[in-house]
Amino acid sequence: MDDLDHRILSILRRDARTPYTEIADRVGTSEGTVRNRVERMTEEGIIERFTVSTRTGNIKAMVEISVAVDVNTSEVSEAMAEWDDVDFVWQVSGEEDIVLIVDAADTAAVNDLITRARELDEVKSTKTRLILDERLG
Repeated sequence: MDDLDHRILSILRRDARTPYTEIADRVGTSEGTVRNRVERMTEEGIIERFTVSTRTGNIKAMVEISVAVDVNTSEVSEAMAEWDDVDFVWQVSGEEDIVLIVDAADTAAVNDLITRARELDEVKSTKTRLILDERLG
């Protein structure tokens, strides 16, 4: 990846729907070059997916989860990624092993999700943080 790829990605991170013509104008190249580079980065797995970020007025939260040492964290993460209200699942280093980013209708729905996680034999503990504000980096 070179500087042009990084500048294209920076624009797409903020708005994945930005037209290639606009990206080309902003980075000083042609629309065809932008299209080819995005296709290449997608094929190479640099761009994993295009997604939607919402501001629904719902409750957003981070649920930090610790699992037992002998647990396959990837398997637990994959299962949790299928749960309703879960936007992202991250495997992380530190005291916790998994972080869920949740967008739920209300605090009761967040609590239900936490209870569901705690009911799993693999889960040792949870910590929850409500997300009060969010800015795009």
